Amino acid sequence: MELQVLMVDDHPPIIEGYRSILAHNPFGYILNTTKAHSCEAAYNLLFEAKRSFDIVFLDMTLPPYSEKNINTGDDLVPIVRKRHPNAKIVILTSHYESIVLFKIIKEHNPEGILIKSDFHAQDLIKAFDVIVKGGTYYTETVINQQKSWGEKNKVMDSYNRQILSLLAQGVKTKSFPDMLHLSKSAIDKRKAMIKQLLGIDKGNDEDILKEARKQGLI
Repeated sequence: MELQVLMVDDHPPIIEGYRSILAHNPFGYILNTTKAHSCEAAYNLLFEAKRSFDIVFLDMTLPPYSEKNINTGDDLVPIVRKRHPNAKIVILTSHYESIVLFKIIKEHNPEGILIKSDFHAQDLIKAFDVIVKGGTYYTETVINQQKSWGEKNKVMDSYNRQILSLLAQGVKTKSFPDMLHLSKSAIDKRKAMIKQLLGIDKGNDEDILKEARKQGLI
């Protein structure tokens, strides 16, 4: 079977490694691979491709395409869905935080999520075969994180998850309004809601992070 594959990663040797591994698959798949190393390059390829992609591998951390407000591989997923509706999406990431994985699955439901520290060559080949045949493949860390998700994570909406994620990255609260397009008062109300969900009566951002980590949210 011949497959059109797009691989997006900002480290060319990683793409070459994936290509080499999958070229030696035992299932008879022949890969026609297109490469991109940034959000801009991937965006252009998704619009200019003469044939639809069958599989799209997306790294989460990529050089942004600021002109189109595409800052991560995560932002490319809706474009893949629109331009190549039959493509199967595989997210590749070094992030293993619960809130990041929860967001990916809840918002995009990709056919595969591979934590880079989780898999070896044979795992990649197995994942590729499962996904091509219509299945879903998550590596062990993702599966374990799913088991730990409780009601608190389920009721965290997109904005609350972003607030927690930004806090975990060390972003200053004063930058939140511009990044989230919310007023300061709206952000303060959401932080109060997060404290309530976490069972915190009083506390600052460090207390929120400490409890969120304790409860496995980040």
